Amino acid sequence: MMLLWKNTLSSLQEAISEEVFVSLIDPIELERIEGDVAHFRVPNRFHGDWVINNLGDAIADALAEAAESLGMELARPLKLRYEVDDSLMDRLEARERAAEPAAAPAPSAGASVRASEPVPAPRLNPKYTFENFVVGPSNQLAHAAAMGVASAPGHKLNPLVICGDTGLGKTHLTNAIGSAIRAANPRARITYLSAEQFTNDFLSALQSHRADEFHARYREQCDVLLMDDIQFLATREHTQEVFFHTFNALYQEGKQIVVTSDIYPHRIPGLEERLVSRFEAGMIADVQPPELDTRIAILQKKAAQEGIELDGKVAEFLARIVKHNVRELEGLLIRLAVKAELLGRPIDLEMARESTHSLLAEVETATTVEDIQKVVCNYFGIRLSDIKGKRKHRAVSFPRMVAMYVARQRLGTSFPELGNRFGGKD
Repeated sequence: MMLLWKNTLSSLQEAISEEVFVSLIDPIELERIEGDVAHFRVPNRFHGDWVINNLGDAIADALAEAAESLGMELARPLKLRYEVDDSLMDRLEARERAAEPAAAPAPSAGASVRASEPVPAPRLNPKYTFENFVVGPSNQLAHAAAMGVASAPGHKLNPLVICGDTGLGKTHLTNAIGSAIRAANPRARITYLSAEQFTNDFLSALQSHRADEFHARYREQCDVLLMDDIQFLATREHTQEVFFHTFNALYQEGKQIVVTSDIYPHRIPGLEERLVSRFEAGMIADVQPPELDTRIAILQKKAAQEGIELDGKVAEFLARIVKHNVRELEGLLIRLAVKAELLGRPIDLEMARESTHSLLAEVETATTVEDIQKVVCNYFGIRLSDIKGKRKHRAVSFPRMVAMYVARQRLGTSFPELGNRFGGKD
């Protein structure tokens, strides 16, 4: 059995990328083959699910070829099953430590550091999971890398940098990573925030003379750091200095770091070279605008999740209208669903054409948040005071959400300003 698996690994190593092989294939072991079922041992169930769902066919084919070369015959098609073996993770960690040069001991926090509160549970969006992430050629590498991090945090894919334009799934993947790690290890201390929040937190700590607590929170009480929009650090020299030392402290302790950015690190103007070097020493995976088939699949997945009846022709029409932003595509579907519910009509091509022409065309001309609020209010037939208030009725809350989203995407309005313009946190 060992020789069969060894030959299978050799075949797989030639067929897939080194990053995927090292992080996802190498940690699993072939246990036995019974009839038409091959049984594997994996570090955790997320690892097993991803490998079987995404690499199952490749593994089965490689097993069959290896068996044939050894004069063995396996049943076809071959099914794959797995069992979780915690010792695999322990062995993987030991192997990683042995392969790495000894790191200098982290500086002692010292007796002067005051105790601070543990990092609270991360504000992860439960809707963003690996299960509902639609994979296509445009995001396949980023998805595989994210799965690799979730199954073995702190190992080969560290740090992980996910790059891509707004609305293509970077936040979805970071949330999915956090949720998967938390599910596999409820005691994992996960910090999820934006670079802007990190900056504001640091400035607040300085003003209140609590810098020691800030450092303890992000360096000593964090096992996984997930940070969105790292490009926000550009030109902020003091914050970059703090983040650099935070990065080093976490990395030396084998803690996982995941950041997202609108552009590649080396293209971020004002980002220090030493930070660029740290990011490029890890795994950089980009997400591109999804292809037509992927956009259609995204719409169909969203419709199924929300209980929306969506005809295939309508899905294709919408997918051809919105080509570069997944959030905008999903928002268009939700808006159609609300309109259909209010009018008591099905979502058909006529409604889709009406909706995509009127609102999108008007929003394109908006130059201020108030302009967007007026356009959205006029479209949905509500008052300006409603959209600026805190009412949570769906007839108001959804248009408010649309206006906030458009302001964020079209004008780059900050979250604090959105809160002020739309009646505070809803």
